[in-house]
Amino acid sequence: MEQGRWLHAATQEEIKAGRTTDVYFQRTVEILKATGRDRPVRAEFVAKSLPGGSSWAVFAGLDEVAGLLHGLPVDVRAMPEGSIFRPYEPVMEISGSYLAFAVLETAILGLICQASGVATKAARIRRLAGDKTVVSFGARRIHPAISLAIERAAYIGGCDGVSVVEAAELLGEDPTGTTPHALILLMGDTVEAMLAYDRILPREIPRIALIDTFNDEKFEAVRVAEALGDRLWGVRLDTPSSRRGDFRRILEEVRWELDLRGYQHVRLIVSGGLDEDEIVRLRDVADGFGVGTSVSAAKTVDFAMDIVEIDGEPIAKRGKMSGAKEVWLCPETGERRVVPLKEPAPTDLCPGGGTPERALKPLLRGGKLVAPLPTPQQIRDYVLHQLRTWPLE
Repeated sequence: MEQGRWLHAATQEEIKAGRTTDVYFQRTVEILKATGRDRPVRAEFVAKSLPGGSSWAVFAGLDEVAGLLHGLPVDVRAMPEGSIFRPYEPVMEISGSYLAFAVLETAILGLICQASGVATKAARIRRLAGDKTVVSFGARRIHPAISLAIERAAYIGGCDGVSVVEAAELLGEDPTGTTPHALILLMGDTVEAMLAYDRILPREIPRIALIDTFNDEKFEAVRVAEALGDRLWGVRLDTPSSRRGDFRRILEEVRWELDLRGYQHVRLIVSGGLDEDEIVRLRDVADGFGVGTSVSAAKTVDFAMDIVEIDGEPIAKRGKMSGAKEVWLCPETGERRVVPLKEPAPTDLCPGGGTPERALKPLLRGGKLVAPLPTPQQIRDYVLHQLRTWPLE
């Protein structure tokens, strides 16, 4: 271990200097410099397939790419962060001297591949959960050095909140969480732990009791509700699979017992290994979901960067379509079409006479931002708008 460096994470400076590149890019740079063969290129980023065979995904990680490329002599066009895209659509394009960004390809792909995978999974769960609360609980399943990036991607993908303190601060939101089993174990009783929670912590923090530490969930829920009354915001069930049995039935029993005693205001929050199937099965009996590994360890979107133009002339490797491209989008329906850059907008793309829009927007010119980047809240709102209004398979 390097003296004074116990965390295995690259710094911003090391990433921007190309220290996290695949070695063959370093060797390519050395050869091109020695032979004087550097040339202006246009390179695009495309995913040929999406996780799980899905027909759509959410583009994320663009703000970090903008930071990485800022100050370099390149132009960048990209779909706005949070855009829903489909396979074979270019989501981003870099134009400039190849040597200006050659050693950054690895880092750029890492930034957008992982963030897009997390945002996409969050968006899929958000869509299935409907109007129920969804919170990201997955930080403990990932390296802490990237927890802020993962939580941000989960939030812009549609999660209502994140649990990591520093990530919430980055987003300008309050962190979201309940109580751990550790508190209840150390206090020795669920009700005693929640009474201390209620007595000590600020009133603006919702009182949510974890009810599966010692006893049957429905009896613990009733005990906590009787102790806190109207101050109890909700109860969380994190029951392990080895004790869970029919999880839906447990939730129904808890709801029944609370309602029978006049505690209809107490919400049921579910966590513990949840993925899309469980969300669908439980969404009519649960009021909210804490999602962890399925989001934070989501499959990446396998983007690739490919040169499609050199010295203004179309050229590409086998299996790729050469030449600069435009993606035209119908904002009302989400329909889109990829055409050569110089072709006019397809007038038949929007039914009912709507006007197609260019999906790829200028991001950097000469390494400088064309416009301020949107906030995470604005990106999230855009994702939610698309989920609500576009027909997605």
